[in-house]
Amino acid sequence: MERSASRDRTLEWALIANFLVHGLAMAAMALFLLPALPGGNAPSDAARVTYIAEHAWLFRLGWLPWQLCAVADLALAAAMVRVRWLPRLGTALVLVFTLIAVVPDQYAQALWITRGVELAQTDAGAYLAFERQVFPLTAAWGALFYTLAALGWTYSFAKAGTWSRALTLLSVPLWSVMGIAVVSPLLPLAMRPSSAFVSAANGIGFTLLQVWLVMVTEKVLKRARPEESWGRLARWKYPGAGPFARAFDYLANSRFMGALLEPLPEITMRSDISHVVYVNYLIPAARAQEMVPKGLTLQRLGPDGAWALFSFLTYQHGHFGFAFLGPLRRLMPSPVQTNWRIHVAIPETNVGGIYFLTNAVTHVVPALSARLLTEGMPMHVLERGTVVRREDGGLSVALDAGAGSAPDAQLELRPGDAPELTGAWKECFPDWNAFLAYCVPQDRAISSQPLRGRVSRQEIDLGIPLSACVPLAGSVTSRRAKEIAGDAAPLCFYVPSVNFRFEKELHERSE
Repeated sequence: MERSASRDRTLEWALIANFLVHGLAMAAMALFLLPALPGGNAPSDAARVTYIAEHAWLFRLGWLPWQLCAVADLALAAAMVRVRWLPRLGTALVLVFTLIAVVPDQYAQALWITRGVELAQTDAGAYLAFERQVFPLTAAWGALFYTLAALGWTYSFAKAGTWSRALTLLSVPLWSVMGIAVVSPLLPLAMRPSSAFVSAANGIGFTLLQVWLVMVTEKVLKRARPEESWGRLARWKYPGAGPFARAFDYLANSRFMGALLEPLPEITMRSDISHVVYVNYLIPAARAQEMVPKGLTLQRLGPDGAWALFSFLTYQHGHFGFAFLGPLRRLMPSPVQTNWRIHVAIPETNVGGIYFLTNAVTHVVPALSARLLTEGMPMHVLERGTVVRREDGGLSVALDAGAGSAPDAQLELRPGDAPELTGAWKECFPDWNAFLAYCVPQDRAISSQPLRGRVSRQEIDLGIPLSACVPLAGSVTSRRAKEIAGDAAPLCFYVPSVNFRFEKELHERSE
């Protein structure tokens, strides 16, 4: 199983690498190669030769990403052959056609950036004769076998079921245009389209190829990462309609975007948080265990481990933004956020922390950023969220999910005395202060990535003194909380202010 997961992971990264490298190659074509190639934007053959002679290293630099494309295609072919759920015939053909394509393609490019440059600098006529020989090797013969390999991609992924109707509709024009582009230079001179036509066909084809790679990679990634009920892989729905809502939904649910942004480093965040309202339930450990992801263990409570703590806390951010902004952080927004969590541990080290079942915030930008750039923040968007300190000292909290996927809640609470614990609460904690000592000092969020064999720890700094926690009583209404805790009665408390600082995200190997 571990070897199979490693092979799948290699395929995923090979697909992503193809997307990135082909994008870089298209940029290099536009920036460096178009003035030098037949069908480009040079006004004449003489101008093309002059460009190569005077900008030899730009010409060589322009070809480098295309050489990397050959490496990426070979890596993808090798990865496909190793994956067991792809058809053997299809992947074998992909590998054979890719190997055949690389020979004329890379041979021609190697000659072009060495002998070709020398001829362009010494003898324009000899260069043009040389170009007529090498251009078909890369633009026609190499491209033809790359296209046949790409048809093997199509067959293999479609046969394996990592496919969609949209991919079928895209593949027809994509491979048709590519076929026209690669066959045209091989036609008899009288039937051959102009170089500008071939160049335009290649431009359209490679643009469509980028879209195709994104869609196929999304299907491959989602095969191993299906939707879940809780956590980062839970379905996101923005609480609105229209093109922006659909774009937000695509980004938030995209496995491709998550994988693409995953290597980016985390940045220290700060916020001057106020009005933190905690709502806490004891739920059966068996129910909580259903929500614990593979790679983590549940922190059980009570003499026989029959209980677990589920909490949701809601608060008002104060200029939530990057710590490096300093005083400029005052320009950042102050949304309302809610965090829904259970207590877990890393089994190998017994390091404890909380696992976020879901989070939600009232601004879409921090929601998307947290969801796509961090491992453990399954952030959603609230249609409306408020935390209001009333004149009588009580607190009113409203979490309105609208038509979106955020959790809901309506709280009307007032300060009171610390309650005397009874029932299951008494079984788990000797008194109110013991409960606070367990619930409050949670400066670590933990999540797991079983496919990568690791867990992630998000280290935060809250520093909440237990003496700052004010007991609350009143009404709590929440459809989502009822789904988790049933009819259990909550214990609530309030913290007036917190200086929040997200420090770093660490990763550890797991079994």
